[in-house]
Amino acid sequence: VGDSSVLTCPLKGTITMLMWTTSPKAGVHCSLVYRAVTNMINRTNCSDNMNLTFRPDLAPALEIRQVGIAQEGNYTCAVASAEGVFNMMYHLTVLVPPRLSLYCDEQGSPVCEAAVGKPPAQLSWVPESSSTAERKGHDNGTVTVLSRFTAGSTRGTNMTNVTTCVVSHPAGNWSQSIAC
Repeated sequence: VGDSSVLTCPLKGTITMLMWTTSPKAGVHCSLVYRAVTNMINRTNCSDNMNLTFRPDLAPALEIRQVGIAQEGNYTCAVASAEGVFNMMYHLTVLVPPRLSLYCDEQGSPVCEAAVGKPPAQLSWVPESSSTAERKGHDNGTVTVLSRFTAGSTRGTNMTNVTTCVVSHPAGNWSQSIAC
């Protein structure tokens, strides 16, 4: 989310027409059609952050700037040329990195929260904890995961009271430590 995505079309000969159609999971379908005869692009229901790009010696592309969650879905390109009609389909998956927070609850136990991530983050503790994560889904498809550190019986007085929450997510991995 927030990054740019560039989806390319097959380049087969001289293009006479190029059409991108979108089928987002949420939101409105859109189409961008380029006709070489008129050298014009017709837009139907497309947001301003979507544009066709043509660069010398590169396949034509659909550029989506500052991708949002609502733009997740299928994108299909059709190219017509003297060689025929060529299609390419993409499924755009939008990842939302979670916001990590680590704090001490009223009982003095560490609590780790990975807020509004997509897909849900995986949380673990160092030292290892038998805690289970609670998940809360949000209307926009993101999920908040919360885990409370549960100290095991093997934790003696000579061990450190610093705990580290480790967050694993397709958009990246993070860790944060706290002493409660």
